Parts: sequence; C-alpha cells; structure tokens
Amino acid sequence: MAGIIDFISLYWDTLLEIGILWVTYYMLFLILSGTMAEQVMKGIIIIVVIVAVTREINLVIINWILTKLLPLSVVAFFIIFQPELRRGLARLGRFGGNNGKKAAIGEISKATMVLSKKKVGGLIAIERKVGLRRYVESGVGIDAEVTSELINTIFVTSSPLHDGGIIISGDRIEAAACLFPLTQNTNIPKTVGTRHRAAIGLSEETDSIVIVVSEETGNISVAIGGRITRDLEPKNVSKFLEGILLPRHREKNISFNSPSFCLDNKEEL
Repeated sequence: MAGIIDFISLYWDTLLEIGILWVTYYMLFLILSGTMAEQVMKGIIIIVVIVAVTREINLVIINWILTKLLPLSVVAFFIIFQPELRRGLARLGRFGGNNGKKAAIGEISKATMVLSKKKVGGLIAIERKVGLRRYVESGVGIDAEVTSELINTIFVTSSPLHDGGIIISGDRIEAAACLFPLTQNTNIPKTVGTRHRAAIGLSEETDSIVIVVSEETGNISVAIGGRITRDLEPKNVSKFLEGILLPRHREKNISFNSPSFCLDNKEEL
C-alpha cells in the first residue's frame, strides 16, 4: 500500500495528465458517436500515433510531412463537422437525464395511440447506444423536442415528411422522412408490409427500438434486435418502452402476451 502511495506521489502529474486526456477523449467519443466525424476523429488519432512512431524510429521525412499535416487536419475537422459537434454538445448536455427520457416516452406513447386510433401509418426509431447518424442524414433534419402533436403532424398523409420514419435521440426528434434498410430475412411472411420490414431491418443493423403503426389496421408493433412484437396494446406502449430505456425498470419482467416473429427460425411465436 505504501508503495502505491509513493508511486502516486512521485508521478501524480503524469497520472493527472493521463486522466485528463482519457476524459477528453471519452467526451469527444460521446459527442461524435454515430456521426461521420467519429470516423474522421479516429483517422486523426491514427495520424498522431504514426507521428509518434516515426519520431521514435527517426523517419525524418515522413515525420515532417505528418507533423505539417496534423494541424491542418484538426482545423479542417472542426470547420467541416461544426454541425455534428454542435448537436453532440447538446446531446452531452442531456446525457444521464432520465426525466427527459420519461417525458419523451410519454409523448411517443400518446402519439402512437392517436395514430393507431386514426389508422395513420407511422414509423418511429428510438436511438440507443448505436448511433443512427447515417439514417438521420438520409432524411430531413428537424432537431425539435419530442411532442405527440409534432409526431402526429409529421405522419399526416398530407405532410411532405410522412413517408419514411422519424428518428428520436434522447428527448429530441432528430429527423423525419428517413430511409431505413429493409430486412432481407426470408422467414418473414409475405403479408408483412414495407414499414414493418423497414423496422425489422433497422433493428437488425442497430440496437434501436422501432415502433410501427399499421395504416391498414392501426395495430402497433415494436421491432428490437431483429424480432417484431405485433399487436401491442396502445396503453402498454409506455410501459414497454420504459422497461427497455429506463434503468430502474429494466429488471422488471414485462409481458403483454403479444404475438411476435422470431427471425432466427420459421416459426411464428
């Protein structure tokens, strides 16, 4: 124990620098997660590592070129990806707040009830850990607070944004009229429509929760991890989402006896 204390007291400044750098990198990761800027940031980090390596093994010319390139890369990064950084900082400011999530869940639940009652088709993707930026960029940016009125307005058939899906991140609607990938799973019955196939497809590629309201029947379905739960009661949507998204509800066993398709086999559950 004494050895550890001596080590910390001797190298406290180095350990502090390492801690600050780690926290800074982690914050950048949270801000840029799910955006194109995330990949560019990784490229800049690789350049930094290569600069350090070439300096150690005395590759003078390569090190000189990369040393000149690095500052330009950093400046270009902040200029080109200014919108992503701004949205990321706003997301970071909302990080860890369950009150905003619960309010958003309530608004989503109210919206699905109205859509279901009026038999208006809807497709809503809720972002979790895997970023949905590539799908946000396929639609029309909104960046507005989640409200049931706005969701219902988007999906009204006279609205230019009603085709495609909306993407919700935290308590914000990021975009509407987004294009989701259709599942290629051949085990799904042919009676399953395009909206439902898009919901399953997105849930296969990401960890998002995708809610579908059928235009023909008004039935509500939820796709998670390549499985789609059909005919969910409107009054149960809020509890269903809270059980997945809110930590204190995750350990509860929520079952609504709704039929679902398991995409790992050909049987209907």
